[in-house]
Amino acid sequence: MARVVNPRFLPLFLLFALLSLMLAPRAGAQQGPLAPWLEARAREHAAWAEDSTRVRSGPMGLWREWVSREPMLPGFVPPTSLAPLIRAVEAGVVNINVMGESSPLEDAVRSASGSGFLLTPDGLVVTNNHVVARGNEAASEIVVRLSDGREFQAEVVGRDASTDVALLRLLGKGVGGLPAVYLGDSDRLEVGDWVVAIGNPFGLDHSVSHGMISAKERVIGVGPFDDFIQTDALINPGNSGGPLFNMRGEVVGVNTAIITEGQGIGFAVPINMVKDLLPNLRKNGQLQRGWLGVMIDEQPQVGTRAAVVKQVFRGSPAAQAGIRPGDQVVGVNGKQVDSYQQLLRKVAMLAPGSEAKLSLLRDGSPREVRVKLTARPAQEVLAAMASPGNLGELGVVLREVTPEVAAPMGLEPYAGVLVSGVLPRSPAARAGLRSGDVVTEVNRRKVKDIAAVKGALDKGAGASVLLRVQRGDLQQYVALEP
Repeated sequence: MARVVNPRFLPLFLLFALLSLMLAPRAGAQQGPLAPWLEARAREHAAWAEDSTRVRSGPMGLWREWVSREPMLPGFVPPTSLAPLIRAVEAGVVNINVMGESSPLEDAVRSASGSGFLLTPDGLVVTNNHVVARGNEAASEIVVRLSDGREFQAEVVGRDASTDVALLRLLGKGVGGLPAVYLGDSDRLEVGDWVVAIGNPFGLDHSVSHGMISAKERVIGVGPFDDFIQTDALINPGNSGGPLFNMRGEVVGVNTAIITEGQGIGFAVPINMVKDLLPNLRKNGQLQRGWLGVMIDEQPQVGTRAAVVKQVFRGSPAAQAGIRPGDQVVGVNGKQVDSYQQLLRKVAMLAPGSEAKLSLLRDGSPREVRVKLTARPAQEVLAAMASPGNLGELGVVLREVTPEVAAPMGLEPYAGVLVSGVLPRSPAARAGLRSGDVVTEVNRRKVKDIAAVKGALDKGAGASVLLRVQRGDLQQYVALEP
């Protein structure tokens, strides 16, 4: 494409061109010492001539102005109208009305409304848990109205308060062939991306607001899985549970929360978190959290907060998969992990019995392991497993009989070790060991602390373990088969 030289610089341009011709080496002649200098100046002049057709300087060179008709920002296309996108996706947005119980002081039945979207053509709907929850129970009557005016009764398939997500199913005749939405990839969102929120604020059906992504991975203190998308697209009461669309017409978030004191600050649950959660809700009706069996130490690194394994619980899924302390977890099922919170969310969303593929770094070398998750143990069991007195292979948790422990129990200090916990279905449980028992001997060796117990176990020759146990005034021998 031809370039036009600014007329102000035409004499200088002609003089430089003439000088270049006069000093340029002739074909076949040996280049002189000026040749490299002339070539460099020619390249600089070409770049200057090209730039002079695009950029104009202000007085004294204080600023620059773009005067070319070519785009200054390659790849950026400003939006003109959102009407085609809205027409294509609005049929998948629904209104949700929840009927509550009558108050003795009211004649009418209290109701609340929210939004949602059609997940499948056969009538599965996603909304917020707080839209359909009444205390700890689900609402007894839920009515879903489509954009064409049809209404359906709905039932709760599953819901989870910690993520504020609920899955509904439409009931009755005519359920089928419904205009379901498409889900996008919220991990690919960038701050500044355009988004559209559609919902029913204040009962105004199918209201549309638009804005952009203001921030990602916002923690606002509503639960253990805080990972919100922040947007300035207006979200008001009644928008809860409605979809947040990207410019491809894909749902990238579930509109959930607002800050009442501010304007233009709304939050949405990332759709990738919802994708991880939905199979769990459909199968179990609630979030059954998968458990890996590790303690994580978050270490700062450039651009990330590395999730490094600090401890692996004995007998846990992680131990069975060969995960070791010092391993860095960098991915779960192909999704990158940059922090402990990300690892927690991705694992906890998977149901017990699920198989997960973990990407690790061990001594700088990448490797992958497959882990079959189990149900998360009760908190008291987890605390026992983390105890230094945990003998995982035997399924018993021991505690030293210090003077503080001995006094209220009427025991002699350091007369043995106290059984503080017995894991279900363990060798200790099968042998009848109980919390409160005092172990005085291990394999015919007297023990007074946990170190002595472990030393006696290490010196044991046989596969079985023989314990002498005091239970009240009774002493007996108990054999454990690991």
